Amino acid sequence: MSKKAFDSIIAGLQDALAYTKGDKVRGRATTFNARELDVGKVRGKVGLSQDEFARAFGVSVGTLRNWEQKRVRPDGPARVLLTVIDRDPVSVLKALRISSSGTATKRRRAA
Repeated sequence: MSKKAFDSIIAGLQDALAYTKGDKVRGRATTFNARELDVGKVRGKVGLSQDEFARAFGVSVGTLRNWEQKRVRPDGPARVLLTVIDRDPVSVLKALRISSSGTATKRRRAA
């Protein structure tokens, strides 16, 4: 790493620390308000039962139910995955080799 790159990183970190301590001149905060996800509708787009959806995407059925009943909001990677499923459910199922019946399809070997 060049000295110029290192100095730039250090300056950025110092600005971030100053900002957190109240110096609003040395930085800026960017907030992103993600739209509300209706997890039940997302699951409906892929046509899977709660059990199938939970198994296919690696979450517990209890967690999925909590999301659907809005007791808990999904966050982090789960929110990203749900957003991707919401926007293009067919591609997600295809990429993960999941049929709309919730079963994994067999992978074909390359010739």
